Amino acid sequence: MTLRGSLVEECEATSQRRPLRLDARGSRDRAVAEFASQAEKLSHLHPAAGQDDGIAVEARFVTPRDPVVVTSDGNRLPPVPLHEAHRLNILRKEVEEHEAATAPSGEGSVGRNGEEKEADSVTERVLNAAAADEARNGTRKPSDGSLRDTMPPTHTNPLFPPLPLYGPPSLLRDVQCLVFRISSFFLSLAFLSVIVLGALFTSIPPSLRRTWLRATLRNPDLNRPFYDEEMARKRRRREKEREWTRRQSPSSACGSEEASSADSDGFTPTEGGPDPIVCDPAYYARRVGLDMETFEVQTEDGFIIDLWHVYDPREYQPLPPEARAHGGPEAFKPPKRRGAPTATDRSNNSSGGSKPKFPVLLMHGLLQSSGAYCVNDDDSLAFYLCKSGFDVWLGNNRCGFRPRHALLGYSDPRMWCWNIRQMGVFDLPALASRVLYETGFARLGLICHSQGTTQALVALAKEQRPDLGEKLTVFCALAPAAYAGPLIGKMYFKFMRAITPAMFRLMFGIHAFIPFMMTMHALLHPRVYGWLGYKVFSFLFNWTDKRWDRGLRDRMFQFAPVYVSAESMRWWLGRECFARHKCILATKEEWRAEEREDSDEHDQSQSGMLAAAARDMEQRREEVESSEQTAAAEPHKKKPRGSTAWYNHQAPPFALWVCGNDALVDGDKLLRRFERGREPHVKVVHSKVIPEYEHLDVIWAMDAPEQVFREVREVLWKTCDVRDACRVPRGCGEVEPWVRPPDVVEGDELQSSSSEELSP
Repeated sequence: MTLRGSLVEECEATSQRRPLRLDARGSRDRAVAEFASQAEKLSHLHPAAGQDDGIAVEARFVTPRDPVVVTSDGNRLPPVPLHEAHRLNILRKEVEEHEAATAPSGEGSVGRNGEEKEADSVTERVLNAAAADEARNGTRKPSDGSLRDTMPPTHTNPLFPPLPLYGPPSLLRDVQCLVFRISSFFLSLAFLSVIVLGALFTSIPPSLRRTWLRATLRNPDLNRPFYDEEMARKRRRREKEREWTRRQSPSSACGSEEASSADSDGFTPTEGGPDPIVCDPAYYARRVGLDMETFEVQTEDGFIIDLWHVYDPREYQPLPPEARAHGGPEAFKPPKRRGAPTATDRSNNSSGGSKPKFPVLLMHGLLQSSGAYCVNDDDSLAFYLCKSGFDVWLGNNRCGFRPRHALLGYSDPRMWCWNIRQMGVFDLPALASRVLYETGFARLGLICHSQGTTQALVALAKEQRPDLGEKLTVFCALAPAAYAGPLIGKMYFKFMRAITPAMFRLMFGIHAFIPFMMTMHALLHPRVYGWLGYKVFSFLFNWTDKRWDRGLRDRMFQFAPVYVSAESMRWWLGRECFARHKCILATKEEWRAEEREDSDEHDQSQSGMLAAAARDMEQRREEVESSEQTAAAEPHKKKPRGSTAWYNHQAPPFALWVCGNDALVDGDKLLRRFERGREPHVKVVHSKVIPEYEHLDVIWAMDAPEQVFREVREVLWKTCDVRDACRVPRGCGEVEPWVRPPDVVEGDELQSSSSEELSP
């Protein structure tokens, strides 16, 4: 029997036995029954009588619009719709108030019979479990505070419509999930087949052209911008492979060979030889003389995600596995536990007490993992920064290569009920929190690419989690994805936007998005998979490899795709969200109105100076003569430029690198938003548009170290707030510190923006 059934039956039995005491008692029993019903709806499993584990006891608001369900055993379940979370908390408060009002004392308690006490004990198990969880986490609310008074409004940003509510497992729900999984397997596989065939078909003309050029004794690759350097790197890799093979032979002389294998900075590879192409970033770190350890991080809604720490083995000893396990769902805990050395301390002890390295966190793009930062040998961004003198941490989003949750399993639809909002509000703060906890620093530098910039831009918004900005010294956005590029108009994207949400779920399911891609990743040979992955992604996203080192291309696609939810892809491509509005934090009507304002201002600025002066004098005369009319029309005055700002004073400094030939996103619009003063609190410390770059060139182009990485390194050091306490990165000795200018705000826009902020 379920807890809900037990509560209801016992309450009904009590009311039948004692019909004359229904005034206070009946109200209490009703509240108990409703609370039990709501708790069952949001619990992990259907609560059986006498079992407390997994019962929903409270909805805790991480942000005003992101409640997570806390269970009786202290675990967390993913966010639920706001009205469901409010109802659980309100009913719980009512039960607590009834318990306090009807608490027995003196002779009254003696007079209560055993049947009433037994009915009371049923709901007490839930409430006691909730109190125990609050005591464990130190989150007990004051007894005089009403949950009704502190509830945020029951609405969400129109760009983030509510996610569906999936209750605990039941026969009906399991059957429905099975139907979705079967239908989505066949329909999504058909969709994927069309995409693959389209990619192969469009590759036929270029293949025929290459064949013709080779048949006529011409090199089809001579027009590649870095062809000579590409060939030189290919020869160097072969030399290193032969050198590694000789060094591994029993007859080699260890001392001289090991010395010759180290690079100019003394980093000695511990892996080498012909590249087998594996999906293991630690292997590629060892090939360049570095290494990597994996930490587990639990988000505030219970997902367990991977955080990779890149380190120099000459300076740092990895932590034991138990120290790298997740430490619960609480974010931004106090510094490292007492008596345990931080990662910085361990590095200092190994390197003779030198100053610590400043920590930086890297986040990856859509359908990727942070292994994308590790595929270009020494020219990989992660390894470049590590060898420059930064403490590098690579974050991965929920599910990734290993979908894990503290309570939920792969087949539970709640495991996949999330989109970019949850990735920003929960994943990014959890990863940043763990880095700060392990290193002992108060702030870190954040570097994101593509979708990683989206989740950071969403998280830092004043309606979401602006306090994250206080933990960052700078936000470096590579190919920032805030506005859609022209690619959103492609036929296959239009198709996904045209189908209804119900049809989208029938076609792509309510679990992982086309999980067959992961199956093919495991079955196909790495070189076949790399070739096919490039063809498909190039066809979908309209980029080429002309600026990449083609000899490493198969590596690049070993870290994509990863598991993502169908809901997250529906947010990107469905008819309700990004694909419709073409912006992550403003509706289509809002940003188009802003563009019209800018266009009008530009037209006015082009008129002659004399005409402008004449108009100005006329306007001033009219304002003096009709001041009362002007005052009456004040409510209709155009809003100040900063009144529609996405960010408040907690926003960190921004640095942006925009790809000028990017069809996937439009970084120029974001730059214009900052340049035209619509974000008065955002200080842009660096911006650069690289006209010839496509979307992935910003991390994979052969000249990315000169065009991007060097500047990222300097920006990280320029904005570092503890320069005196940290090791100076290589090449940054002459970089001057950045001083944040004071906020300059027009009119009353601060009041306007602050009025929109809510507190949980």
